[in-house]
Amino acid sequence: MERAVLFFDIDGTLLSEITGTIPESATEALWAAEKAGHLLFINTGRTACSLPPELYSLPFSGFLCGCGTHITCGDQVLLSHPMTSDRGKEIIDKIRSCNLGGIAEGTEDVYFPSFVSRFDKLESTRRYFRERGIGIERFLDSGNIEYDKLLVYSDEQSDLQSFLSFVEKDMEAMDRGGGIYEVIQKDYSKATACSFILEEFGIARDHAYVFGDSSNDLAMFQFAFHSVAMGCHDQVLDPFTEYVTRTVEDNGIEHALRHYGLI
Repeated sequence: MERAVLFFDIDGTLLSEITGTIPESATEALWAAEKAGHLLFINTGRTACSLPPELYSLPFSGFLCGCGTHITCGDQVLLSHPMTSDRGKEIIDKIRSCNLGGIAEGTEDVYFPSFVSRFDKLESTRRYFRERGIGIERFLDSGNIEYDKLLVYSDEQSDLQSFLSFVEKDMEAMDRGGGIYEVIQKDYSKATACSFILEEFGIARDHAYVFGDSSNDLAMFQFAFHSVAMGCHDQVLDPFTEYVTRTVEDNGIEHALRHYGLI
């Protein structure tokens, strides 16, 4: 089989959200795909600082982070596009004035409010990162941070529409459900990250395979010829899914790679 490029989401795709681990079958399948000559990339909404450390022991050629805003290959940074300082501060100020909760995700760190938020899901995310030593040195409201994207939390006390109108010129807000929005820079997505890598390596689009499970994988599902949804996935992916594999825990990655003859 000709060389292909494989792009993997992390949470709910490689990393089980039930066990918190990468199944051994997935690890073995990734090594087999690399041995077969294919290129493997992580393509994630997570920013570089919050990548699970176990990924670095797997045969990935690079990491496409922050929904396409930060791309590395080996030891090289091929692309980095954080928010500009002035605009970044304006958006954080707007989060506060609209009575929203917010987390800013950067390449170097993740930034939380200095105070305890009323949003339980924001605080559970804070606890998750704190256990990993992330998001504890500087705060969202410190006024001097660099970030690539945001998570915004809303409820009936929030003026969500004013915020969405304020950011729409240069940001896109993806509804993640439960009043949570993933806010990413326009002109950057998991699809633009895929396109960048294919161009970098001179590989045709029909040799790209994407693997995902959630709504923030939609752009790369729309882009790729070969799109694989995990057995448990967001239905928004269905119109653009070529193949539905098994769940993460039921050896879904290995099953998909064998289905396509990639291993």
